Order: sequence, then structure tokens, then C-alpha cells
Amino acid sequence: MTPHLGKGRSHASALVLSLALALSLVLLVLPSSTPPATAATPLTVSQAIGQQTGATQTVRGYVVGQPTATSTVVRSGFPSDYALAIADSASQTSTSSMLYVQIPSAFRSQWGLKTNPSLMGKQIEVTGALSAYFSHPGMTSTSAFALAGGTTPTEPPPSGGTSPWDSTYYAPAIGKTGSALRTSLHDIIDNNTKLSYDTVWTALKDTDQDPNNTSNVIELYTGRSIAKSNNGGGIGQWNREHVFAQSRGGFDTSAGPGTDLHHLRAEDVTVNGTRGNKDFDNGGTAVSGCTDCWTDADSFEPRDAVKGDVARMLFYMAVRYEGDDGFTNLELSTVSGSAVPRIGDLDILLAWNTADPVDAFEMRRNDRIHSQWQGNRNPFVDHPEWAAAIWN
Repeated sequence: MTPHLGKGRSHASALVLSLALALSLVLLVLPSSTPPATAATPLTVSQAIGQQTGATQTVRGYVVGQPTATSTVVRSGFPSDYALAIADSASQTSTSSMLYVQIPSAFRSQWGLKTNPSLMGKQIEVTGALSAYFSHPGMTSTSAFALAGGTTPTEPPPSGGTSPWDSTYYAPAIGKTGSALRTSLHDIIDNNTKLSYDTVWTALKDTDQDPNNTSNVIELYTGRSIAKSNNGGGIGQWNREHVFAQSRGGFDTSAGPGTDLHHLRAEDVTVNGTRGNKDFDNGGTAVSGCTDCWTDADSFEPRDAVKGDVARMLFYMAVRYEGDDGFTNLELSTVSGSAVPRIGDLDILLAWNTADPVDAFEMRRNDRIHSQWQGNRNPFVDHPEWAAAIWN
């Protein structure tokens, strides 16, 4: 007779298996005592600036430009795809509130600002080591980029850069080119407060203030930092330089183009006299007391660091003053020594605009003139590419 032991063991095994299965089902239904892991909340830019420990973190911020030096971030005319700056506000202009992000080669085609200027103003999340870049609080060894929400950019980049003012101040001009763009910009910027020539002294002490010494101003051509109080007409003092020379524009110093801060700058009295009413061009002999400045009988070449500044001031004057509000119709010319009211050389100015991108000093100046003095902006500081769109 075959014993029943084996059959009894089979029943026991089945019972154990059934109990185990039931227990598994119960565990699936019951809530877990440990919640599932979730991604850590990204740091803000201000938190990241304060945590430069080399640790790998994800940071969320708005793209506000491309760092090119420790205290310089450009907002247009981006020279490369190697880096970007992010901040907790899309309108932030203070570099001390920005995080400089290194862009490794694998990410440059999609996240570099030269190739993708439409990223300006977008909120993104980046992951990398919180460590200095350009000797500034930053992120290096970056391993991941995404638009806030976890997506990657899909829209094609526009032909030019972007500005925080595009959806408001410049809204009527966006998408236009040529004469239509010029007309639209003129209509935007010609509504401005007119200053007296005496007020210009006070205004320049604000707009041209040395960022490293608030008691001084920076002279345009020499680059020298000089006491705000040392202004006047004597040798060694600074005075009010008209970048679009008065005699070339046919205007005086009554309220209007002769007092427009967008082309008035602090400058050494002697160097201002050397420049006189000459056109701007390359070449000549060295100017005494003005390193990297050159001049000849009919032209003046400023130092490289402000060539773009000069060009953009003149672009502004040519668009702001069209002869429809009682002021002279100012124009730019490619002919040296051309008749009033013209100044040049336009081709050189367009090249300078490209070679010398907008810097932090120029951006601050534009903001101060807009917010504190005249109520209008220089569109070619916010959008340098608009010069070529109009004159090319």
C-alpha cells in the first residue's frame, strides 16, 4: 500500500502557497509606510550663489545673458555658445545676482545663446557642480539642461536677440525690418522728456558713474575714472561730449538733440577738443592722453572697448530725430565730411557695432536714462542686430 505521507505534504505545500499569495495581495493594497522618492526641489539662483561648495545640484533660473568676464554679461550680440547667465528674475541686470553656467560642448548647439538667442528670458533648470566660473559664482561640469517643466526647446531661434522689453516697450516693432522697423522705433522712442543743458551735468554723474567708485564717472574715450565734482572746461577736467557733434547735426544746446543723454557722455576736455566734430573711422596717429585712440584730419577712432557704444549712440540719434518734431533730421553717411546734418562713417559704425558687444555699463546706462531721466530707451543697446536690419 502506498503511504499517504506524500499526499499530506502536497496539501500542506498548497496551503502555504495560498497563504503567501494572499499576503502579497494584501501588501499590494495597503499603503506603503515609506512614500515613494521624489525629485529634490531645484535650488534658486540666490541659494546656488550662496552654496559654492562644488556639490552637484540642480538650479532653476531665467536666462539673462552670456557672461564674457567676471562683471560683464551681454544680452545680445552673443559671441559664442560657451556660457550663459541665469537669475531669479528675467529682468535682472546686476551680475552679483546671477549664476554663470558653463556649457559643455555636447550642449552648445541646443543651449548656447549665439545659436539659440530665443532662450533669453526663458526659465530653465541646469544640473552641475556649484563652483566658480569666470571667477564668479557659477556652475561647471554641467550635465543636464531643460526648460522649467522638464522639456527641451523646440521653437526655432529668431533672427535676432530678445529683450525684457520686447512684449511691452518694443511690441510694435517686433518682427519688422528695414524702413518699417525704423519708423516703428522712431514712433516708440520720440516721446521723451527734454532736459536742460545744465541738468545734463547732474544726469551724467548718474548715467556715467564708475561702477567701482560711485564718487567718479568714466570718461568715454579715455576710459579714465575721474571725480564727479571735477567737471568744467579746464585742462584735466571732464565735460559734456556730443557724440553726434553739434555742428554736424545743426543743433544747439537748447532742450532737444543737444541735450539728449543717449549721445552725451563724460569726456576729458582736451581729448574732447581733439575729437572736435570729426567723423568716426579707423586709423590716424595716436591721441595724447587717450590710450588706443587715433585721429587724422577728418576722423577719430576711439578705443576698442567703446567702439560699439559710439555706433549705437549714433544709430539712436539717426532714428530718434527724423525732422518731424521741430528738430533736425539727423542721418548717418558713408561719405567723409558730408554736409550737415550727417555724420559717419556708417559702414565703419556697423562694423564697430558687431565687434564691440553691449556690456554691463552700457546696459545700466540705458536703464538709468529710461527710468530716471528721459523715459525712453536706445533700442540698439537692447537689440544691436536692428542696426543691420535697418541700414544693410
